[in-house]
Parts: sequence; C-alpha cells; structure tokens
Amino acid sequence: MNNINQIQEELVTKVMDALDSIRPFLQKDGGDIELVDVQEDKVYVKLLGNCSSCGISASTMKLGVENTIKQYAPEIQEVISI
Repeated sequence: MNNINQIQEELVTKVMDALDSIRPFLQKDGGDIELVDVQEDKVYVKLLGNCSSCGISASTMKLGVENTIKQYAPEIQEVISI
C-alpha cells in the first residue's frame, strides 16, 4: 500500500515539474494552469485566466501541455482539461 502511495507521489511531482516548466509561457499571455488530479495514467488540469477562454487553448493543451507532461512522465497517456 505504501509503495503505491510513493509511486503516486512521484508521478504527481513529475507532473507538477512539467507544469512549472510551461507556466511562464502561459503567464506571459495572461493565463495559468492548475493541476486538478492525477488518476492512474490521466492528468486533469484546469486552464486559468486568458487560457480558459483562448481560441487556441485546445491546441495549447494537446501540443504544449500534454507533450510536456509526457516528456516528464511518460506513463501518462492523456491530459484532460476540465
């Protein structure tokens, strides 16, 4: 049981590091991103500020956020914006 918690914590840490790496680009455009949850191989995030209503936020999610998270945490299969 403890091992599962440790693996989950490490995964969340990797995802947070990924988000921290892209946050300056989002903030430059008046936006931000918040980690909502990590469940198995899925990451749930919420785009904030200008990013929540930006017309290209869908491509930002797939190309920027999802690819960056997968670089940091290859076990992640999908990033979902809620």
